[in-house]
Amino acid sequence: MRNPTLYLVCYDIVLTKRRTKVAHLLEGYGMRVQKSVFECVLTEHQLAMLDRKLNKYIKANEDQVRFYPMSAHTRRKVNILGLQPARQIDDAAFIV
Repeated sequence: MRNPTLYLVCYDIVLTKRRTKVAHLLEGYGMRVQKSVFECVLTEHQLAMLDRKLNKYIKANEDQVRFYPMSAHTRRKVNILGLQPARQIDDAAFIV
């Protein structure tokens, strides 16, 4: 089994009710870093499970959820301007 991967998960959900459900679901998988952006450390199995769950909430013709995988190399290059998150995700210690 491969190591977990950090994903930047971004969404644009039209209706507030669906958007709230998606946000609550993602809170169980990672850390919110902006209003519609989460950082989630996921195994392949967790990614597939999250994908299935999200598909129950979104409408494919109206909403969008994007998963951007981030390598350790790319992660080191992230530049944050403004408000810093209270904590950072530690790949080795993050538990879902």
